[in-house]
Amino acid sequence: MLKISTRGQYALLIMMDLAEAGDESYIPLKTLSHRRNLSVKYLEQILIHLGKSGLVIGSRGTNGGYRLSRPVNDYTAGDILRAMEGELSPRGASENNHLESEGNDFFWKEFTTNINNFVDSITLDELVQKNRAFVGYDYCI
Repeated sequence: MLKISTRGQYALLIMMDLAEAGDESYIPLKTLSHRRNLSVKYLEQILIHLGKSGLVIGSRGTNGGYRLSRPVNDYTAGDILRAMEGELSPRGASENNHLESEGNDFFWKEFTTNINNFVDSITLDELVQKNRAFVGYDYCI
């Protein structure tokens, strides 16, 4: 079964936070940690993966933090999820020979293609815009 880990889910949220800040602004690690109620150590692990994948840039010092490495509309949900999860496939890395048949292989290849096409069709900018639209429905009683 294809399951996106908690780290993958948080990576999408963190990237949305960075996108909200814009291309030039660095957001301090503590600010990101506070926004998502995550430990700094856990958040660092996520940002290290995102940095190694070239999705974010980190800066040290007083005005340091993290920011996106390229314009927000250049990212897809697939880019972010693959940085955290590796290849997105419902079958996993190991293929069992006794499960192979032309029809079975066709199904799994198409399923994998559809999953990847979907996550690659959603941009980070779209996620940010949807999030902004949803925030408008916030209210307190």
